[in-house]
Amino acid sequence: MLVKTRRDDNPVHPLAIAASLPTGVEVLTLAELRSRSDAALLARPLRSDKHHLLTLTSGSLRHSVDFTEYALRSGDWLWARPGQVQQWSDLEGVEGTLVIFDSGFLDPDTAIGAGSEDPHAPVLRVPGTEDHPILRVAASQLQWEFGAAELLPLTVRLQILRHLLAVLVLRVACLPGPGGSAHEPSEVYAVFRDAVEHDFTGTRRLNDYAAALAYSPRTLSRATMAAVGMGAKEFIDRRVILEAKRLLACSEESAARIGARIGFSSATNFNKFFHQRTGMTPIAFRLSCHRT
Repeated sequence: MLVKTRRDDNPVHPLAIAASLPTGVEVLTLAELRSRSDAALLARPLRSDKHHLLTLTSGSLRHSVDFTEYALRSGDWLWARPGQVQQWSDLEGVEGTLVIFDSGFLDPDTAIGAGSEDPHAPVLRVPGTEDHPILRVAASQLQWEFGAAELLPLTVRLQILRHLLAVLVLRVACLPGPGGSAHEPSEVYAVFRDAVEHDFTGTRRLNDYAAALAYSPRTLSRATMAAVGMGAKEFIDRRVILEAKRLLACSEESAARIGARIGFSSATNFNKFFHQRTGMTPIAFRLSCHRT
């Protein structure tokens, strides 16, 4: 039976409550995920405050994170972080493991080492041949321990789960993305990227970021172009659009209210900005996210 909200036409996404266990982590197979929900409900956009770490053991899957579709093959790993929007495709004929965990579950050193709170980290990771057996063992040990009978004190069990998860996420974080190993971003781009993440709802003006960071707009644009192939102003605008899409897909707030939340002085200005950059009105985009 599906869990419902007070509005009967708005069932809660099955993964929205999946990791509410006292351990702070849940490990489930994709067969278990299929059994807890129907395909239409699973395909709804989900913006979770949990980490979702997914790997396949057989079959292939197309999985959307922040409105970009990723093609997963057996052995690949996908890491969706808190705040990102996910949409699942058909899980029939696909097997694998899904690990869901709270941001605060990992110890601080592991979280830093794995970049677990980095919103710019690659979503898809592709292991090399030598990585597959190590990752399979790490995932299997975590899954076995999670499903084992609770014979140990909870504090001990939590430590075991935390250590096993640490091994897995550190291994996954070291894997290259689909295009191979990426170079480290320049210091200029890194500080600009972080400033945009922190302040994009307050200002969309490149000059404001340049003044705050003590770099010229030209320097910021060169660094951003070198890192991600777009100018600094476009980078700011894309971050604003991403947040608008997340809110439109995963909330029932009006477009006007969403525009106000991300810094627009009027609904008209927000609608014009969104349409110019996506080719759709905010409402049309919201409807497109919920078609099944």
